[in-house]
Amino acid sequence: MASITIRNLDERVKRRLRVRAASSGCSMEEEARRILRAVLEADAAPSDLVASIRARVEPLEGIELTLPPREPVREPSHLG
Repeated sequence: MASITIRNLDERVKRRLRVRAASSGCSMEEEARRILRAVLEADAAPSDLVASIRARVEPLEGIELTLPPREPVREPSHLG
């Protein structure tokens, strides 16, 4: 497994990471791994667009769309 070192980390960010790790009951290093993993997994391009859309819509238990009534096709405008 690879290791990285993060230099020049803002003290405020480090403090927030420490608090977040403590509330999760893990080390700062483990919390940083969790955050990186979650962000990178969420950022991954969906391999199946239909499945991705379905996963977002299914928790809503369907969506009712109101379709406007159909009208006859209008004649195109004549320029000139």
